[in-house]
This record gives sequence, C-alpha cells and structure tokens, in this order.
Amino acid sequence: MNLVDSPLQTATRLTHAGRKGKDHAAFVNPSVVRASTMLFPDVASLKDACGTRRAYGRHGNETTQALEQALCAAEGAAACMLTPSGLSAITTTLLALLQPGDHLLMVDTVYDPTRLFCEGMLKQIGVTTTYYDPLVGRGIAELMQFNTKVVFVESPGSLTFEVQDIPGIAAAAHARGAVVVSDSTWATPIGWDSFELGIDVSVHAATKYIVGHSDALMGAILTTAALEERIRNCYRQLGMTIGADDAALALRGLRTLAARLAAHRESAHVVARWLQEQPEVAEVLYPPMPGSPGHELWKRDFKAEYACGLMGAVFRADITEQQVAALIDRTRLFGIGFSWGGFESLILPTNPASYRTVNADKWQTPMLRLHVGLEAVQDLLADLEQGFAALRKIPEPVRERSYLKAVI
Repeated sequence: MNLVDSPLQTATRLTHAGRKGKDHAAFVNPSVVRASTMLFPDVASLKDACGTRRAYGRHGNETTQALEQALCAAEGAAACMLTPSGLSAITTTLLALLQPGDHLLMVDTVYDPTRLFCEGMLKQIGVTTTYYDPLVGRGIAELMQFNTKVVFVESPGSLTFEVQDIPGIAAAAHARGAVVVSDSTWATPIGWDSFELGIDVSVHAATKYIVGHSDALMGAILTTAALEERIRNCYRQLGMTIGADDAALALRGLRTLAARLAAHRESAHVVARWLQEQPEVAEVLYPPMPGSPGHELWKRDFKAEYACGLMGAVFRADITEQQVAALIDRTRLFGIGFSWGGFESLILPTNPASYRTVNADKWQTPMLRLHVGLEAVQDLLADLEQGFAALRKIPEPVRERSYLKAVI
C-alpha cells in the first residue's frame, strides 16, 4: 500500500509506514543494521550496485530507509534524506539550491544558527541574503531580485512565533521561479500539509518532536520529486549519513507522534491561558490559542489537533532580567536547557532583538520560551506559581541585559 497517497488517517499512517505489510513474515520493527561494508557475490553484482544506495553503508540501509519511508508518508513528500542534525538539514538544502551569484530571501525570525550560516559560509561563496519581515505575505514579490533562487520561511517564527502567509509567499516566489524552503520543525511532519501550501522543501530538526525522547540528534530533508536529484547530489557529496541506532530511535518516536502531540497540545493550551492571566505577562505567543498573534492564519493553514507545546511569553517593560532569572531558577519541573520537543518541559530566557535586523525594536522587553512537556499540567502550573512568586519577591529593578543570544 502506498501510504503517501492512501486515505488512511494520520495516526494510522504513523503506525504502519516504513513497515512490511501482513503479507510478509517479519518483526514489528525493522532490524537495526549496524554496518558500513556491503559484500557482493561477484563482480557483476558489484558493478550493478555502483552508483546506487545498495553500494555502501553511508547511503543507508533497511533501518534508515524505513524511517525515510515513514517520514515521506507522514508529510506527503516524494523523497527524504536524513542528516546528523536539524542545522545540517538546512545547510545541505541551501548549499544544494544556491550557487555563487544567487540571492536568498530569509525570514528575519529564522533560527539563529541558520542566520550565522547565511552570514558565514553562504556569504563566503558569493550568495547574498536579504532578511524580510515574516508578516510580509504576498508583498515578498517586491523583495524578489532577478537572481533570487530561494525564499526561506519558518512558521511560526523562532522565539517570536509569527505565523507567515505561506500560500501567499509561495505563489509570489513560484511566479518568479524561486523555490520555497521551510523550517517546519514547529509544525512537525503532521501539523500541516506543507506541500499543498506551496512549500517545495520541508526541513526538520528531527531531534525535536520526531525523535521525541531527547536521546538523539537528527535532521530530515523532505522534498518534492522535482528537487530530489539536485538535493541528493549535494547530500551525497557532503557525505551526509546517520547511524542505524539513531534511525531506530526516531522510528520509535514517530510511531507515537500523534498521541504525544495531543498531550502536548492539551497541556500547552492550559499553560498558555494561565500565563495570560499573570499580571506581569504582557503577551503570550502561542498561535493555536485564540487571541494570540497569528491565530487566524494558523487556524487556516495548520491542523489544530497536532499543535505542539512550544510557546513564548513577553513580560511587561518594567519586569527585569533579574526577576525573570529568579522565576526560571525557582522552577523545578521546567528544566533549563536548549532544544525542545522531548517529553520534558523546558524554560529559557530569550532576547530575539539581539540579532534581528527587521522590527528588532518590537522585542525589547524580557521574554521566556517554554516547552510544555508530558508532565501532569497541574504540576506544571504549580511549578510556574513558584517561579512567579520568586519573581514577585524582587522589588528593585536591575536594568542589566545579558540574555543568551541564540536559543537552540
């Protein structure tokens, strides 16, 4: 059965994709193939395998290919390539699609390490980058140059969670011959129909919700058939590969993705509403919540049942860094750590204004990023109560600013 095109519901696809059907006698999970060298019975077989994925372990095996097939079925992609991290999925894609003299339109809310790549390696090889307002919509057409080859989107945006008009941006980009690349990590492979919205390449930090258990690093490039050969050629030349053990962990995570997202979503809504009620909080940035910035666009383009648990909170201007640090330090269930998308709740201070080039002045007050995990939500609320109580005990403002520049 072709699970990419089948009418099965999402949870069913996740359960069965990348597995052998009932007409095969096999274990439920594919074998974990730890191998590099492949042996051949004769020279003719060796020659037949040359240039194919059957030639060498770097090109994958039944474990990694099962994960690729499952991810394609989940998001409706024609092809999947797995990389050692989310960042490597982004950089591989951009290197494949851009060459010296090309121009890249990059959303200003992008994940900071992606920005560093644009200002570093891409600039070194002669690719120019223009950062644009995430809310530009179809107005992106006015920013297109004769040599614009890629428009990069990330919706919701990193740290500030702006929801982009993806169909509008895609229509404008395609009209000028550019392709649309999306960092779709927040959405996950099942949170929206990315390719139907006009995205050509959907990349993921599979480290987050796909793996889901904070025990493996991985990236995934999901693409249309039209761009597969171009990206795969670059992917091969860069020597990208992942290990079978990590692939098995990601397959395990993918099987429960729909169920986990349902739990993350339910608790995240409760936490977001609770934060909204705190007098120190000026705004909660969680697009699935009615009234949050971008909610109407989010409701149009995303699948409500698969919202994730990542959100932001903006404090009043009179709240200080010292107070925010006291809040974070006092919590016990919200871990202080980079990444997100695992079973555990996390909390970090953020300062997007430190590296934005468009509308940076909008983000001058202290902010938090929270990932709502799978703990009982009442315990999480009690933990946040402790944090806010600590914040309120600090009477005198301290106006120093030393936020972390980048949040992973």
